[in-house]
Order: sequence, then structure tokens, then C-alpha cells
Amino acid sequence: MLSGCADFADEAAGEQWSAAPELTPEQGPQPELPEAATPDVPSTPQQEQTEVPPPEGCTDYDEAVIATCLDTVSAVAAMPSDGQVVSALAGERKSGRVLLVDSNGQEDEYAKLNVDASGDGGLMGLALSPTYAEDRLVYAYITTGEDNRVVRFAQGQPPKPVLTGIPKGEDGNAGALLASPDGSLLVATGNAGDPGQSRQPRSLAGKVLRIDGSGQPVDGDSRVVASGMSQPGGLCQTADGSRTWVTDRTADEDALYRLPDDADGGELTAVWTWPDKPGVTGCTDWSDSVAVGTESDANVQNLPLTQDGAVGGEPQVTMDGENGPSYGRIGALTQASADVAIAGTVNKDGGEPVSSDDRVVLIVRQPAGGSGRD
Repeated sequence: MLSGCADFADEAAGEQWSAAPELTPEQGPQPELPEAATPDVPSTPQQEQTEVPPPEGCTDYDEAVIATCLDTVSAVAAMPSDGQVVSALAGERKSGRVLLVDSNGQEDEYAKLNVDASGDGGLMGLALSPTYAEDRLVYAYITTGEDNRVVRFAQGQPPKPVLTGIPKGEDGNAGALLASPDGSLLVATGNAGDPGQSRQPRSLAGKVLRIDGSGQPVDGDSRVVASGMSQPGGLCQTADGSRTWVTDRTADEDALYRLPDDADGGELTAVWTWPDKPGVTGCTDWSDSVAVGTESDANVQNLPLTQDGAVGGEPQVTMDGENGPSYGRIGALTQASADVAIAGTVNKDGGEPVSSDDRVVLIVRQPAGGSGRD
């Protein structure tokens, strides 16, 4: 298997992975929500919003925008909060910069990763260590000159390899990370432009992997828990880890998969598909719905869930300029609390950027129930 891991001499490498309750969405930040992103009517799509002046340079007057003038924000990770200020790490796909931003206007460089951004590669995913409060470690999914890989780093320190040898191609280099409450790290990998690799058991391409902090399998001898991925856009789950989703962009359609509890490395069955291929990216589980960001359609699609967690109807489209404000192409989406998600935009990568792009934006939980526009 083209894979590798490393022994670490730093203090953080000795930490044991365990759940970190302070990082779960229930205990995440509960800020005073930005008016511009809050639904007017709880049971219907957002109505006409209060008019917000257009941005002037890097100044954005929308209170939901917490960082401006970044470049292709393809990865976001919510940071621990004091309960009032929302903060996040925002990763730029092309530059490899990781910035610490918050709702008070802080915008500081946190790390700089060496990435190969040719094709669709670069910095693709970020996740905090489940024991971030103790070890201060952050995990990233990146493309290098040789491969796609998972690395980990602390602020002000160079990254260390965790899992290497994930195949790289001219395209198909997308990837996503998710730290689970059980202390494991889920990794969704692209197929490196070769669909056949996603079905090869010994290849790390086109898979959902479960590893520990050193890149080793959590259970048994295999890291692979699911196969058949093409261009994964995001991973998300409930706060207790009981329900996990992964989005994917295939050659024929976009798809949302639910990872079964007994995932054994086989191919997943889609629970919802988009034949029109809106370019699905990150996702958020709101308990009664799953919100999925999109690049091509530049909106958020909210799939209602039944009591048993099945998709119960067509997606309600929001954050498109008609049903809530539009921020353009959504490149990343992650949950910060029970009612707030954090999105990164990628308008400088094929979109129509405004002067304050690219941005990090707070998105308030949308109402479930009913079908939105197709």
C-alpha cells in the first residue's frame, strides 16, 4: 500500500486521542446572530433581507462576514469559543495559508503549508485534534508534489506527516477531514482522476478512511471504511458521532452518502443525488436537516430529515440571493454550534468576486420542512 506514517518527537505526539466535549457543536459558540443571515420567518425560506451596502475594498458591511480579502477558502475549522465570539481557521487552497479569524475582526496568519495547487489540488481540508485544548494540534489534507497526504501542525511549528502516499492525479485530488467524538479522524480522498482506483482495496484513493493521530487504522488492519469516492466535498456528523455524511462529485451526478455504522470498506449508496451537479462541498447536520454548500450553484441546499435520519424530501435552496443573502461559491462549510455554521467562499476560483472576496461567513441554521426551489 502506498501509505506512510511518522513517529513524532514533539510533545503533542504523545497525546492519546479521546473525545473533547468542549469542541462539540452543542458546546460551541452561541453568539448574537448576525441579522443579515437570520431567517425572517422560521417555517419558510428567507424573505427579503435588510439591504446591506456593497463592500468597499476589503470592508464588508454584512455582519455575517467575519473575514475578507482572502484567496479561495477551501477549508474551514471552527475553533473553541468563549461563548460570544465565533472563531475559525480558514485555509486557502492555492497559497496553503491558514488564518485565524473571528467575529471581532481578528485575521492573523496561523500557519503556512507548502502545497501543490496545480489542477484541483492544494489545501483541501482542516480539522482540529479532538484533544486540541491539550495538544493544540490541527490536521490538514494537502496536495504535495508527490502525493496527497494528511499532516498535522501546531501554530508556529512545521507540519509533520501523518498519512502519506494517497495517490495524486491531474485532477481528482479533493479531500476532506473530520475529527470524530470517538477520537478518530475520518479522511475522504479523491480518486486521483482514475475511477478504478476507488474500487481497489489496496489503494488509498477514492476512499473514506478512519485513522488515529499517527495515521494507523483505528480498528483492525485496514484504514478503509468505505470505497467509491470521486471528488469528496465534505464530511459532517452529529455531535455524538451517531450519524455521518459525506458529499461527493461524480462524473454523472453529485451525491450525499450516509456512512453506515457497520461500514466495512464497501461502496456507499447515495441517499440523495443531484443530476444537475451543483458542485457540492461541505455539509452540516442540523439534526432535522442536512445543509450542503455548493460551488457551481453558489447556494446552500437544506435536505429535510425524518425522525430516523432518512432524507425526507427535496432540498430547500437558501443563501442564493432570493432565499437569503448570496455570498457566491461556497468552498467549505463546517458547524460551529447548534445554530451556526461557518462557510468559506471560492469566488476567485471561477466565480464573480466582489472587492471583499474571498470571505469567511457565518450562516445561521435554516428552517427544516417543506421543499424549496429545484
